This record gives sequence, C-alpha cells and structure tokens, in this order.
Amino acid sequence: CYTPEISYAYYSVQHILRELWSGWCFRYMHATGATFVFILTYLHILRGLNYSYSYLPLSWITGLLIFLISIVTAFMGYVLPWGQMSFWGATVITNLLYFIPGLVSWICGGYTISDPTLKRFFVLHFIFPFIALCIVFIHIFFLHLQGSSNPLGYDTALKIPFYPSLLCLDIKGFNNVLVIFLAQSLFGILPLAHPDNAIVVDRYVTPLHIVPEWYFLPFYAMLKTIPNKTAGLLVMIASLQLL
Repeated sequence: CYTPEISYAYYSVQHILRELWSGWCFRYMHATGATFVFILTYLHILRGLNYSYSYLPLSWITGLLIFLISIVTAFMGYVLPWGQMSFWGATVITNLLYFIPGLVSWICGGYTISDPTLKRFFVLHFIFPFIALCIVFIHIFFLHLQGSSNPLGYDTALKIPFYPSLLCLDIKGFNNVLVIFLAQSLFGILPLAHPDNAIVVDRYVTPLHIVPEWYFLPFYAMLKTIPNKTAGLLVMIASLQLL
C-alpha cells in the first residue's frame, strides 16, 4: 500500500504499479478519474453561466465550494507520488504563500516540502472528498428548492417529466463518458503523463519545465504572466471571486 514517507513514497507507488494485482489499473483509473471530474466540472460551470444559474446564490456558492475543494484535493494528490514534477510543482505553489507570515510552515510543517507535508497531504487528500460529497448533497438540496431545469430562467408552470426521456439521456451520457474513461485509463494515459514524474525526487535538479496538470493551467497562466508572486496570487483569487 502507499506509504506517506519521503523515503518510501515513490517506491510504494511503483510497488503498487508493478507488484499488486491490477494495481496499475487502479492507479491509472484514479488519475484519469480526476481528469474527468474536472472536465465535467468545467462543463457544468459553463452550463451554469450560460443559463444564468448564478442568480441562484445558494446553489452557486455551494458549487464553487465543491470546485475549490476539488482543486485543493487534486493538488495534494499530485504531490503524493513524490516524483520530480510532484515535488517541484508543490514547491512552486507553496512558495507563493510566503507573503503571509507563518502560513507555509503551518501548511507544510516546515520551511520546505518535506516528510510532514507528505503525511498531511495524504490525510487531507483522503478526507476532502468526503467533505465535498457532503456539500454535493447540500448543493442538490438547494437546487431542488427552486428547480434548475428551465434554461430560459423564468418561472413557468410547465414541468418536464424526468422519466423516461431525461433519464434515458442521462444514461446515454453516462455510458459515453464511461467508454471514453475506460479507453483513456487502459490505453491512453501514459502518452499524456509527465516523464519527469517517473523519476524519484532530486532536490538539487530542477525539471526543464515545471508543468501542472491541464486542469490547473488557467490558474498557472495567471501566476506565470504576472512577475510579482503576491499580485499573481491575488489575481487568481479574484478570478475565483468573479465566479
């Protein structure tokens, strides 16, 4: 099983991949599942913006909380394999927090990414999805207070039955996503992976390019284009606030 200790984390992941029965399958499905969660989340946000669901503040705010928790959970999970890209990506992101005194030490358990950081991230990576699940139920509850199936955004007495037409559409969409998910998990994940993350952490060698996962790219672009770290972080927070 996975061991959240800097001397064993990388090798425990390799053990899961190579020695455990179907360990490679669980690892790749876990990684691909995170990608698909963000694909569906971004599509869901775009749909909400298009249909002006931001006028349902309770539903919208709980949805944004789910999105933020997903981002934090994915970031901590990306650190856990303890490869080169994991370590240096976490180092870059945590260095952005130095403008708040004591925050980095509080999050990482020290001045740099180290063994306490890995243990904390492992525990939080396990706990946060359950917190997000609780907020999902609250999100659905708020949606059902007023309803959200009217794309025109005004009150109407006309109700569209969920069964059978909409249920069949949901099943069809689920099947399509499942087929793509399995194809990507079983055949297509390695060409999209970062080769540097297949190398154990070396604190004295920086990767040629520190590249985050694609679902972090909008935020990484804001941080990369603004020279001042604090200003970049504030712009990133403001972008989330605008939602």
